Amino acid sequence: QVQLVESGGGLVQAGGSLRLSCAAFGRTFVREVVGWFRQAPGKEREFVAAITWSWIMSDTYYAASVEGRFTISGENGKNTVYLQMNNLKPEDTGIYYCASGAYCSTSECLSRGAYDYWGQGTQVTVSS
Repeated sequence: QVQLVESGGGLVQAGGSLRLSCAAFGRTFVREVVGWFRQAPGKEREFVAAITWSWIMSDTYYAASVEGRFTISGENGKNTVYLQMNNLKPEDTGIYYCASGAYCSTSECLSRGAYDYWGQGTQVTVSS
């Protein structure tokens, strides 16, 4: 069983920044995908960003709504992945979830079905 724990959420004004962390307990991330999703009240959970590692390279994927503002990072073989969020907007408000799964590529990584394990989430609130 994989345990993922998110941290770093909070209340911030529009234009501000937050850095979320996703820590895996009892294991490290090796040749898999780690993603961030978010869910606003009354809305479906949506993809935000993902990072994958193969034997020779890593890839990152972003939702169009966060491209250029958010950065996902982490190292293969380590147990923490980060989501740096800059220039936050009120529409970024929601519960942010970390998830992990087997290695995937391109559009596969954007789907909730690619992920087997999920954290409990951390609240991000952006005031206008």
